[in-house]
Amino acid sequence: MHDKVAMNFTIRQATRGDLPRLVEIRNHYIAHTNMTFDTAETTVEAQIDWFEGFGDGPYQILVAESGGQVLGSAYSSRYRARAAFDTTVETSISLSPAHRGAGVGTALYTELLQRLARQPVHLAVAGIALPNAASIALHRKLGFTEVGTFREYARKNGHWLSSTWFQRPIEPA
Repeated sequence: MHDKVAMNFTIRQATRGDLPRLVEIRNHYIAHTNMTFDTAETTVEAQIDWFEGFGDGPYQILVAESGGQVLGSAYSSRYRARAAFDTTVETSISLSPAHRGAGVGTALYTELLQRLARQPVHLAVAGIALPNAASIALHRKLGFTEVGTFREYARKNGHWLSSTWFQRPIEPA
């Protein structure tokens, strides 16, 4: 399915109208994987405040779209609420399962990083729940380096979860 879709998609800033599809994709990963540490599915209403935190500055959310359908998103959010961390963002990516491995994630993340280079951002960090070889490969491909692994620091569905953290300096455009 993704062969044709991956060749013809656009990347744009997300709109509130994208929220139902973003929630649908997120809920898939909540219910079927450990890629997110959320333990219960969410609703559009519950995600409105989260979505409202994005804009044109250092905290952005982009979507890839084809034929009117959102294929996935990449976003940057506040890393920590203390002023000392104002130039650090946490990045994340989430794709529809049908569109993983088709180049959509690379394009989305690349665009996000290019936009961050025009913002007062010094460092992007990303935590990847394990195991997730595809996400680790994507982050390495885009210049992130491994910082370390938190082992068994979260619990979901009766299992201990670990995550490896990565960082990437953001060079000004």
